[in-house]
Amino acid sequence: MTRIILTRHGHVDWIAPERFRGRAELPLSAPGRRQAEAVARRIAESWQPVAIYTSPLSRCIDTGAAIARATGAPAQALEGLADTDYGQWQGLTHDEVRARWPEEHRIWLEAPDLAAIPDGESLADVLARGTRVLREVLRQHAGQTLVLVGHDSINRVLLLQALGLPLARYWRLKQEPCCVNELVVEDDLFTLHRLNETYHLAGVKAEG
Repeated sequence: MTRIILTRHGHVDWIAPERFRGRAELPLSAPGRRQAEAVARRIAESWQPVAIYTSPLSRCIDTGAAIARATGAPAQALEGLADTDYGQWQGLTHDEVRARWPEEHRIWLEAPDLAAIPDGESLADVLARGTRVLREVLRQHAGQTLVLVGHDSINRVLLLQALGLPLARYWRLKQEPCCVNELVVEDDLFTLHRLNETYHLAGVKAEG
């Protein structure tokens, strides 16, 4: 039995009011750093991971570093866990994108699996690299517990893949900063034990 603890980085600017963050380097805010410490304590109290894998963006690396300090497990960045490349939308608000690309924005909200972001990735692209990450970490850590630190977008896609759900269900999942998801893998089948758990963040959630 292999156990994956999947979490999202802590709070950063551009979460509220929301912008397309993508590959922009956004440091953890003060609440985000507190969230990272809280999820680190939560993981250390409940599991004994042997490895931590993070997105290469600093907000995930720093969240992973907090988990590494709490658990003693080594942390390593993997390109496949990076946030979606939003191309020309990166850094823009939804209102700004809607004004410039009204049809593309409508499709993103109504049929995200069919969306074509100008100069960016499709969800199918994100799924392909996310699946490669899952395959590799499961091969390396069969029978062990590991932590993945990703982003709202890659986490949703990984969870849909694990549950055998289509990318069209993308908006049906929520991923709060520093939430906890727990996946158990047996005989190549995933079972979801926890989804978007945030009780460990009581008192440290960011405003907005």
